[in-house]
Amino acid sequence: MTRTPEERPVMSGARRKVSFTSVDADCVAWHYPGDNGACVVMAGAIAATKEPGTDAFAARFHDAGFTVLAFDYRHLGESGGQPRQVVRIGEQLADWNAAIDFAAELPEVDPARVAIWGHSLSGGHVLNLAAHRDDLAAAIAQSPHADGQAISRNASRYQRPAAMLRFGGRALLDAIGGLFGRAPLLVPLVGEPGTVAALTTPDGADMPRALNPDDRYPDWRQTVAARSAMRTGFYRPGRYADRIRCPLLVIACDQDHSALTEPALRVAERAPDAELVRLSGGHYSSYLAGHEPAVAAELSFLRRRVLDAAPSADDRHDERSESPRDRSPAR
Repeated sequence: MTRTPEERPVMSGARRKVSFTSVDADCVAWHYPGDNGACVVMAGAIAATKEPGTDAFAARFHDAGFTVLAFDYRHLGESGGQPRQVVRIGEQLADWNAAIDFAAELPEVDPARVAIWGHSLSGGHVLNLAAHRDDLAAAIAQSPHADGQAISRNASRYQRPAAMLRFGGRALLDAIGGLFGRAPLLVPLVGEPGTVAALTTPDGADMPRALNPDDRYPDWRQTVAARSAMRTGFYRPGRYADRIRCPLLVIACDQDHSALTEPALRVAERAPDAELVRLSGGHYSSYLAGHEPAVAAELSFLRRRVLDAAPSADDRHDERSESPRDRSPAR
């Protein structure tokens, strides 16, 4: 049963813990109550929990009056689900749908003013969801994972053949073990070329200082099940760009060697109502040197496209009565 924020302990400060049910487990989230009626639902990149993945942006959105709901996917962080550290595309999309529905029911939120935000893999989910839900006010895809096949091909340029074989073998063993209920075989999220890690691109090395400066989040497990890379390599949510139904902001980094720049640019070109902001730097520039320009662009977009332009909840209700919502994003 879904629990409202009032049924959870209130944490000191501007945010408090809440939880909601997604299929078979509880997802834990930070709820930042706002005062302008709009809400931004957020999640971190692959295996990045809600704190390192969203804190730097969530606080700024909340300071501007927005409610924020920043959640952990099942199998990660404080959320439930077994086994741990496993990334499954379909399950994460289901978690997003549950989070959006939960956010729309928060007492201070206008259901017609719910936006979604994601970085990297979660940015890819944002594209998928925006193409398959008609109740979103806006979407922000930051350095999005738009084309997993292109990402995988590019990643091989920054890895040594022997390490690629070791990683592939570990991923295959992990996938087979998962069929028999064995514990996941974990790999580090980032590493140097020649090591067995999920990401060995040059800008991938920026992840610790971008998301976890000065070891700010010591409880964050910076590992992922090896089998997860097999799933993300085939995930291409950018192909739905021309079906995106709400205003979209794409943040693309010009030296992105991890999620790549070109697939993000193609999304911005194809989406019917897209805005594009380009930043200098690599995949994590929006957390580093490009943080202030990214925040400024995202706040401007949210004010213009969510606060000023979103229809009322009554208007949305009339539209949904004529066209039922598709709640099954493609995997």
